[in-house]
Amino acid sequence: MPLIAIRPEPGCSATVATAEALGLTARGFPLFEIEPRAWHAPERIEFDALLIGSANALRHAGPELERYSGLPTYVVGEVTAGACRAAGFEVVAVGSGGLQEVLGRVETRHRRLLRLAGEERIALDPPPGITLIERVVYVSRPLPMPTGLTELLSAPAVVLLHSAAAARHFAAECARQGVARANVALAAIGPRVAAAAGGGWREVATASQTGDSALLALAREMCQTLGRRDRQP
Repeated sequence: MPLIAIRPEPGCSATVATAEALGLTARGFPLFEIEPRAWHAPERIEFDALLIGSANALRHAGPELERYSGLPTYVVGEVTAGACRAAGFEVVAVGSGGLQEVLGRVETRHRRLLRLAGEERIALDPPPGITLIERVVYVSRPLPMPTGLTELLSAPAVVLLHSAAAARHFAAECARQGVARANVALAAIGPRVAAAAGGGWREVATASQTGDSALLALAREMCQTLGRRDRQP
């Protein structure tokens, strides 16, 4: 059973490559395009650390990002952590359960945080004593479902959902293109993402942890289980 990634590049190709290394038949059809957004960068002296949930913030923040080089940084995921280190930032903590979980690990010496994020983002509740300023540095533009994906979804498949925005857009495109939800199983990175997809799908499952590794482990199990069911007489 094919596994389909719809996240924007370069994440889509990275997910497909990892899936293929796990022995899965994976295809990539990015349904989003990341674009930079103009933003005003506050003075560096106003902050003790950065908070970053996606490597896209680093890729698209532009030259303004340089003024924060060397600042301690709190991130989600090893991919984002690696991008931060490559850009000259000191990674203090790497979370796997989302940015809210990372906020609970902020050291007392880092009271003033600057969050660099995308337009589509989760609202955060800083702990007492923590000041959080946000700047939107990129936007994710939805793309129409290509004919190749529509044709592939005429047969059973498993689709990876990395965000609530992806879940909503994929569901809308399936409705627009007349794709039968009964053919499509969804592997979601979290409960909020699964809920955003709505109902009527062949199966919807949620990864045990946030991150591509846990999501792909879930997807591999789904592909194998659903494939066996389809082969039964």
